[in-house]
Amino acid sequence: MSGPQGMAVGESGAGVGHPDEIAAAHERVLAGSSAQGRYLEVAPRRRIHTIEAGDGQPLVLLHGSGPTALQFLPLLERFNGARAIAVDRPGFGLSDPGEGPPESYRDAAVGSLTEILDGLELPETALLGNSTGGAWALWFALAHPDRVRRLVLLGGQPLLPATHVPPPMLAVATPTVGSPPEMPPPSRETVVQSMGIFGEAETIVQYPEQVEAMVAAAGDQLTARTRVAELRAMISPTGWQPALAVRTEELQQLSVPTLLIWGDHDPLGGEDAARMTADSIPHARLELLSAGHAPWLGHPDRVATLVSEFVL
Repeated sequence: MSGPQGMAVGESGAGVGHPDEIAAAHERVLAGSSAQGRYLEVAPRRRIHTIEAGDGQPLVLLHGSGPTALQFLPLLERFNGARAIAVDRPGFGLSDPGEGPPESYRDAAVGSLTEILDGLELPETALLGNSTGGAWALWFALAHPDRVRRLVLLGGQPLLPATHVPPPMLAVATPTVGSPPEMPPPSRETVVQSMGIFGEAETIVQYPEQVEAMVAAAGDQLTARTRVAELRAMISPTGWQPALAVRTEELQQLSVPTLLIWGDHDPLGGEDAARMTADSIPHARLELLSAGHAPWLGHPDRVATLVSEFVL
């Protein structure tokens, strides 16, 4: 069957290597929502899962290393005049994994996003990214500014000159000697604790179905391997990987109009980091909110309004 604009989609169900419980969790979260999950075939026998809502100008949303596209659901139905497309990045959510370990993670990210936008038949779009998804969106805008109408960086972004690695992420990304420590089984408590590291423990509990889906995702071994590989590609034992770090000179060359929506107690860097980043981008606008790493969880209406007015 086909989705919007002739997008090829497959049958429902978990992607390659994802347990069926993940697909079931998606169905429960999306029940009663106008947003719909779809599959996009980006290569033979390789599918990317998206969650879409609305009509109008396209806006592609990219999640971070921990959650999946489901975490954007509080935003999707609030956008005004946008066709919002939240993407499960390769290996996360219900999307199939990528094509093996890349020599350059940055090049692989740009290539993967190129495949996705081509599959969506979007020669040009607005991009929104949170956390690692923001790094993907920024890298793509630097590489292909002609394909990005507007860029929204939602929450602090890794690899920026003004940001730093939160200590718990250093521990996850650093290879251990011998057997890794045994992790507690995923539960509501472990999800809330994990979100608390990023300043969002009090907001995530307002979305019990989201928590349920995150518990299911935490038990997905493919997603876990993808996440650890991604963090180790970006993080060294002492901070961001120098080869991937975005230089100030690159930000100064960014030609795409950019909106930064940043939480004042984001663990990657608060107000000072936000202002330093915004000052480095020629066409940047900064909105500071009382939030952590996922500002839309506590301010869904405000963030949706800011994004809608900016991208349309």
